[in-house]
Amino acid sequence: MLEQYLPFVGLIIFGNIENLVLSSQGVVAGVNPLKLGIVSFLCVTMWLCIGTFGTQLLIDYVDFINFIGGLAIFVLGLQAMIQSVRGE
Repeated sequence: MLEQYLPFVGLIIFGNIENLVLSSQGVVAGVNPLKLGIVSFLCVTMWLCIGTFGTQLLIDYVDFINFIGGLAIFVLGLQAMIQSVRGE
């Protein structure tokens, strides 16, 4: 069963790191930590469901999905770093 998820390991690891970065950004911005935690948990659960069922349907497009996901993680990380350097 885990073999079908192996092509997505990079996205899983770096996506979770990015989720932590975005959550910490929300805490620094003064967002209510309880609400942020609840929304973050719901988003992670939603992505788990989408990833579980989507993997079975879209395994033929793994290279394209990895590229788009990696690009999104890179852009969000870059945005978070730029905002933190500016002090926003």
